[in-house]
Amino acid sequence: MRRLFPVTDQTSDSEGARDREWSLDELADAYAYPVPDGPRAEPGAPGRAWLRGNMVSSLDGAAAHEGRSQPLSGAADMRIFGTLRGLADAVLVGAQTVRSEGYRPARAREAFARRRQAAGQGPAPAIAVVSASLDLDFSQPLFTEPLVPTLVLTGAAAPPDRLRRAERAGAEVVVAGDGPGVEPAQALRALAGRGLTRLLTEGGPRLLGQFAAAGVLDELCLTLSPTMAAGDAQRITGGPALADPARFALVSVLEESGFLFTRYRRA
Repeated sequence: MRRLFPVTDQTSDSEGARDREWSLDELADAYAYPVPDGPRAEPGAPGRAWLRGNMVSSLDGAAAHEGRSQPLSGAADMRIFGTLRGLADAVLVGAQTVRSEGYRPARAREAFARRRQAAGQGPAPAIAVVSASLDLDFSQPLFTEPLVPTLVLTGAAAPPDRLRRAERAGAEVVVAGDGPGVEPAQALRALAGRGLTRLLTEGGPRLLGQFAAAGVLDELCLTLSPTMAAGDAQRITGGPALADPARFALVSVLEESGFLFTRYRRA
């Protein structure tokens, strides 16, 4: 296990100790995706997708406060959030999260431009919205102003009129399920077939729960926020319980201002 603890280094100068903030390059190295044909790839599948989740939780297990995750976040959390996006080919997100969080297109960031170019990636990750009903506002910037086309993942039995609306809005529709909804394994294969193998999901909890239940979640980056939310907010995963708890191994821990930034891989 690699321990990255704390996130700031204590250095000395003539004025005494001071904190040094990690650079975005250092964070990008710490959170780099595995090599596609490395030891974690499935045998015979060098182009296999790697799915990473990124979520935040309060000390008492809430994934959001009043429907949004932002109140649980902080400056360092947003730096890691941006780093994880800067490394991804595509960001998968559930339709409810798109609506409640006011999702916008991912933007190109100069800090990651050279790294993305060297990896053969586009200027920014594609946002891939997972929705069975396609009950989405296609007039929003996520669909009208993306730097790279927004993807909409749905099932073969999705409402045909809404499929046409999505396509007219400029979204790329990806059918990844035989019924009305998306089947996680099919979704990852479909994205990998488009060359999108470095995948990140930012939730919501139901979508993350579906990926976990299907056994396709490779890694979880979990921020433990030094906050208490109380109430009845959902945990970071939702949906039916797994028959047996999935086991993950701790990879690294970072700390800043009481926030713990943990990284786990499927054991």
